[in-house]
Amino acid sequence: MTASLARPAPLRLPAPGRTLVLVAGLPGAGKSTLLAGVAPAADVAVLDSQRHRAAASTTRLPYGVVRPLVHLAHRAAVVTAAVGGPACVVVHLPATRPGLRAAVRGLARITGRDAHLLWVDAHPGEALRGQHDRGRTVRSETFDRHVGDSAGLAERLRAGAENGAWTSVRVVDRADTTRGLQVDTTPVAVAK
Repeated sequence: MTASLARPAPLRLPAPGRTLVLVAGLPGAGKSTLLAGVAPAADVAVLDSQRHRAAASTTRLPYGVVRPLVHLAHRAAVVTAAVGGPACVVVHLPATRPGLRAAVRGLARITGRDAHLLWVDAHPGEALRGQHDRGRTVRSETFDRHVGDSAGLAERLRAGAENGAWTSVRVVDRADTTRGLQVDTTPVAVAK
């Protein structure tokens, strides 16, 4: 008997209508890996900050100098897409601080979108290995701040801590990120 080597089905996230999906977690948790598996679609925009980091790498300036501009460019792209982009906007941000998650929810609200949170849960050691594997690390003090800000967050999210604030909240493990993400924008049928 031959074992099946079929790739596991991608994670499915229902996001019908105008939606803003925040994919969040520690740096190195697997957010970019997860988003790399999103199939291109006319009604879905995926905003991974890697595009802005890549553009900044073409300068002769050290990344530490251009980092604030990279963050600004990514956030400006998020706002632009939320205001006038396609039906579903998928955003990549660590969002370990509650204020940034609240800002994303506020942006969704003022642009007429449902806000969804997809938290990628990774142990700090796993996230550090993920950073080294991808060849892109954050400063240790920055990583430590993210770890402190997100301590216990996955458990709180699983227990429903932010359920009322989001249209949906889902927590996935780092191991799930290699499956990719299928954003399902199919409208939900309403019974008559």
